[in-house]
Amino acid sequence: MANPPNTESRDRVRAIVPKLIDLTEKVLFGDVWERPDLSKRDRSLIVCAVLTATYRPEQLKGHLQRALANGVTKDELSEMITHVAFYAGWPAAMSAANVAREVFEANP
Repeated sequence: MANPPNTESRDRVRAIVPKLIDLTEKVLFGDVWERPDLSKRDRSLIVCAVLTATYRPEQLKGHLQRALANGVTKDELSEMITHVAFYAGWPAAMSAANVAREVFEANP
């Protein structure tokens, strides 16, 4: 099993919800993200689209960073946000666009 990515947000709540963090690290990142039928790049794009559509800006930030690290381009993420706007609504897309702006500025 690959080591799950460490995040500050996960570490901040580890003492409060230790089982949730254990499942996140062992099942989500240790199994689901390692399955071979989708690349990590594709998984990242899918997760970012779902987080955009379901208005989850706090989680979106970390997943946009991970998507860039997994080879998704800024142009592809921008296009995804625009595309999702038509299915999930303008407010969700605009919120995602602001999160993306912050992530892109921090990752030139």
